[in-house]
Amino acid sequence: MTELVVLCGTARDAVERTITRMRELDPDVVVLHHELHDLERGRVHRRLRDARRDERTVLELAHGCVSCTLREDVLPTLAALAGTVRRVVLHLDPRLEPEPVCWALGSVLCTPPGGRAACPVTDLVDLRAVVAVLDPDTWLADACGDATLPERGLSTLPGDERTVAQLAVGQAEFADVLVTTRLPGPATVDRTAAVLDRLAPIAPRLLAAHGDDRLFGDGLPAQARRGVPSGVHDALLRGTPPLDAENGVRTLLFSARRPFHPDRLHEALDALLDGVVRSRGRLWLATRPQEVLWLESAGGGLRIGQAGEWLHGAGAQAWDRADEQRRALAALAWHPRWGDRAQDLVVLCHGADPDEIDARLREALLSDAEVAAGEHAWSALGDPFGRAHDEPCSDPEPVGGDPAAHHPSDGREDEN
Repeated sequence: MTELVVLCGTARDAVERTITRMRELDPDVVVLHHELHDLERGRVHRRLRDARRDERTVLELAHGCVSCTLREDVLPTLAALAGTVRRVVLHLDPRLEPEPVCWALGSVLCTPPGGRAACPVTDLVDLRAVVAVLDPDTWLADACGDATLPERGLSTLPGDERTVAQLAVGQAEFADVLVTTRLPGPATVDRTAAVLDRLAPIAPRLLAAHGDDRLFGDGLPAQARRGVPSGVHDALLRGTPPLDAENGVRTLLFSARRPFHPDRLHEALDALLDGVVRSRGRLWLATRPQEVLWLESAGGGLRIGQAGEWLHGAGAQAWDRADEQRRALAALAWHPRWGDRAQDLVVLCHGADPDEIDARLREALLSDAEVAAGEHAWSALGDPFGRAHDEPCSDPEPVGGDPAAHHPSDGREDEN
């Protein structure tokens, strides 16, 4: 089966050096790249190269969006290459995060040549690894900021309000292999290394010009995700990242078995926007007894959206639909009153005080008196979150609005 590697990163020169190294390791590897700088005009520039060819094609798309590019050309091109070559490197445009792309590879149906039945690309190729290229001299500043992609010149798409931090963190966190322009020094003198130790603890770090066969997914740890997106109810920590403080960097694990007061949580979210590289996890609001909310932040931007339902009170069919791991974890931590409902957050701090964040979040939980008042009283509380909510604060999407999910494993594929 044809092997596939997804390559991403905003450090263009280092990405190209990585491709050069991959072609040295395997002269027959095929590199597929779709350049999206002209996407707003409905044009995509495709480049397909190997040892015998370097083909450049301008594609005209009826609808200029990332989803159209994936459906109309990236997926069909990969399907056509499957079985005809040994290896393909899918070189992503710098503005793309790998997780939603990998979700599309494994979930969106395409029709292979030869009259075969429609299937996901991952039925035709072996997705071996996601490789992210970064510059450790600039990456941490990008990962902690609040600049948007248009402000940095990384996107000209109307309505693209993603931040550079979202891109930088999303690329590094999802990677099976991290390639750098230089190897970060010891964590005692290099804060970037301490952050990466906690954000991507099992990903080996290689130099762009001196990578080895791990660039193709060989010899990776058994826990490597190899392009499989995370589920909302998966463990929030992958591998065994350090939990102690190092060079001012520390991971906070926040858990609680009572609901948040919506207004107090809204006020507490400011604590996650300064001095925090990444926060992510599941929330339970007092006003929404059945809804799982997913929180995800990178740098100075944060988003909360609906992510399904708790198993508590959902009936036998919900248990049957849940995967085995979720059922096991829910049963293990089942509370006689709350069931599987809980708060679970991981917050990676580089400048903020984790103890202060913990205190702010605990103050946002319902008090003993509010818990005693019961769920009928909770339903009367104010709720500023709507269906989806962004920080810095914007008008929330109303409940019942756009049904698009806000987590890759629940169906997100658009990037514009």
